[in-house]
This record gives sequence, structure tokens and C-alpha cells, in this order.
Amino acid sequence: MNLGDARSGKLALNIAAFGRTLRHAGVQVDSARIALAHDAALLVGLASKADVSAALEAVLVSREQDRMVFRELFDVYFKDPNMANKLLAQMLPSAEGKAEPSKRRPRVREALSPRKQTPLQALPSKEEQKIEFDAAMTSSALQRLRHADFNQLSTAEYRLVEGLVRSIALPLPRFDGRRTRKAHRGQRLHWSGVMRQTVRFDGDAAVLPRRQRRSEFAPLVFLIDVSGSMERYSRLLLAFMHAATRRHPRRDVFAFGTRLTDLTPCFKLADTDDMLVQAGIAIEDFAGGTCLGDSLAELRQHHARRFVGGRTVVLVVSDGLDTGEPAALAQELGWLKRHCRQLFWLNPLLRFDGYAPLARGAEQLHKHADGMLAVHNVSHLQQLAASLSALMKSR
Repeated sequence: MNLGDARSGKLALNIAAFGRTLRHAGVQVDSARIALAHDAALLVGLASKADVSAALEAVLVSREQDRMVFRELFDVYFKDPNMANKLLAQMLPSAEGKAEPSKRRPRVREALSPRKQTPLQALPSKEEQKIEFDAAMTSSALQRLRHADFNQLSTAEYRLVEGLVRSIALPLPRFDGRRTRKAHRGQRLHWSGVMRQTVRFDGDAAVLPRRQRRSEFAPLVFLIDVSGSMERYSRLLLAFMHAATRRHPRRDVFAFGTRLTDLTPCFKLADTDDMLVQAGIAIEDFAGGTCLGDSLAELRQHHARRFVGGRTVVLVVSDGLDTGEPAALAQELGWLKRHCRQLFWLNPLLRFDGYAPLARGAEQLHKHADGMLAVHNVSHLQQLAASLSALMKSR
């Protein structure tokens, strides 16, 4: 069989189709990266599958959480046992990978899942299909998804939005820490540096080194409601916080419903899909009731050491529909307020115009919180960092 020249054969089409599959799985891939991947495949040659995989991974993957997704999709997408040395010359119509479907990551299963076919007589022409594909995620569609409420999304839109929230940055404000470092400016002298300068210049210090306080992130505690009324928000917000605070040196995450669940070990996983799987296993009261007061009491009794020196920033994600006693909730919120730097309430119910915290739990949260912010769509999540920074400066 004559496979032909890779520059004029199916290599470019196969890599372009593979790039679209990666994009469907939530990997950030554009046309420039796909073109660069084609050039990389030509440079390394098609004799070794491992070399081609490494070359495409270096070009197409820019985030650590997408690395395992790429490798699984590559093994599944370019599987041809008869032509292992020419794997990119022929693409099979169906893909069956090494991993079992139940063991694949959700993003991989979604990218490889078959699309629903329309009846033959209703199929559009090739030009219409091309136009529809190109316009699937235009600026108007993205704009609509950014302002769509998470609770009103269809299944397909929910998965698209889940990919969007993972790419939202949350640059939390930095504060002056207790430790210091050597600097040209500062209120204190760096005496060991001064002595070294004195010895170096025979008793005369030409420059007086100083010490400056280190800039560091405040410790972060994230409390998310996983009750039935928050079911559509909890998964998206967990994925958002995992990706947005990936480089935060000190973050503690708890889920609460009828009980408190420590999700901090789950958030130590690099891949967001793996984190969501482990969090689903750890949370035993998902889509149940809400007992915020009892959960905060458990937090005070067993995890009080997570609050470092009154410098911790606490984010509580809840709709405030608590079923416990308001007096107990007020007591626990008072303790939490005294042991943290600032307490912010992220409330999805702010999507309603004229919302007022009239429920008993919502009334106590509104009384003790330093600020209340909306988190019901992508647009408000993108504004969250600026809003938190403004509230911290105003306090």
C-alpha cells in the first residue's frame, strides 16, 4: 500500500481533526497551534509513535491539567495496529483506546462520545454543515453562555461552560507577610549585609542593604454548599476554584450539606477531573439538606488550626437556605468572623433582581459577611477577582 507523501496526504487533515477533538475535550487549542503541530510532526518524522506523541504534546498542551487528557486521546485517536510506524497516515473511523470507557476521564469520554445524528432527509448540505460548525462557538454564542445562569443550562451547554470556568483566573490580592527579604528599600537595615559590605570596603559601607516584608497570599478557606438547591452550581464552582487557585500555597476546601467534608486532599490532585471524581467519592451528603451551623461547629472543633493568625480569607458559597437553628448559626459565624481576616458570601441567588436575604440562614450570613457577591454565571466569575480586591481594600 502506497501511503503517499505526508505533506500532501491525510496528515494535515488528521491533525486538524485531532485538534478539534482536543478542543471539544476542553483543551485550549487554536488554529496556530494545530499548524505548528503539523510542522512538528514533519520534523520528528512518523517512524516512532512516541516521538510524534511527545512532539504534539509539547506544541498542543499548555496546561498541566490537560496533559493526561491529551495522552489518553492520542492513544485512542491514532490507534492502528497494522501500521504502528505510520500511525498518522491513516485515521480509523472508530476509536477504541487502551483504557476501559469507565476508567477514562470525563473530558475524554465526552470528546469521544458519538454525536446524535439527524434523519437523512433532514441533513444539511456540505456548505451549511461547514458554516454551522464554524459558527458553533462564535462571539455571540460565547457571550450568551457567559451570561447564562448555571441552573438553566442544557446538558451540552453545561459541559461547555464547565470548560470555560476552568480557564478563568482568580488573582487574589497579596499582603505584606511577617517574614522579610533583602531589598534596596525598606524600613529595617539588613545587618548581616551591612557587615559584609563593611568588610568588603575596609570599614566603609558604600551601600546599606535593607530588609523588606515579603509579599504573599493570604491563607484561603473555601466552604461550598453541596445541598440539593446548589447541585447545579457546586460542580462548576469546585472546578473553577481548583483551576483558579492551583498555585495558591495555602488553600483549604470544605464541602457542607448535612455534614462537613474536607476536600483539601482532593484539591492536591493536579488534574481537575481527578479532583472531581475523588470529591464525588468523599462527599456522602451530596444533594441533601443544609445544616450550615452544624458544619461550622465541626469546622471549629476539628479544623480550627486551618485559620492562621487571623489572616485567613474565607469564601462561603451558599444560597443561605439553612435548615438549622439561626441562633446556633449566628454563634458559629461569630466565631468564624473573629478568627479570619475577611468573610465573603458568594450567593447564586443574586441572579434575581430585588433579592433580599429574608431566609433565616441568609439573614445571618448577610449580617456577618464582609461582602456578598454573585457567582451564578461565567461573567460574574470573571469579575470575582476584581470584586474581591475592591472589597478587601475598602475594609
